[in-house]
Amino acid sequence: MTIDIAQFTPLPSFFGGVLIGCAAWILILFCGRIAGISGIVGKLLSPGTSDRGWRLAFLIGLIVSPVLYRLFRPLPAIDVSASWPMVIIAGLLVGIGTRYGSGCTSGHGVCGLSRLSPRSLVATLTFMGVAFVTVWLMGSLI
Repeated sequence: MTIDIAQFTPLPSFFGGVLIGCAAWILILFCGRIAGISGIVGKLLSPGTSDRGWRLAFLIGLIVSPVLYRLFRPLPAIDVSASWPMVIIAGLLVGIGTRYGSGCTSGHGVCGLSRLSPRSLVATLTFMGVAFVTVWLMGSLI
């Protein structure tokens, strides 16, 4: 494995991580909720949910943030080398895994690990292990 030094951005990555951590901390402190995107979206779309306000505000923030960032710096180039059917299949598999794992990487990996949740540790290790194996298999097959 090599690191492309032109794409290596430790300081912006660090500050991005700090912002994600602060947002998760603020949400749990003021709303008592975990910043797991799958749970936020899932409950937002469920009928009878009474706390749609903060869920919608959180999602709007996820969409507006790159727009605001773009005012100050150019967005990084995105290069997806997979076909659209492959992207759709991958998205469906992530969604299925999220349901079976009772949460996503943001809920388990960011919020669960910071709360020292054993369930989140197992979930995150599973996410990462499957990701490593998938990348290795796809690299070997393609």
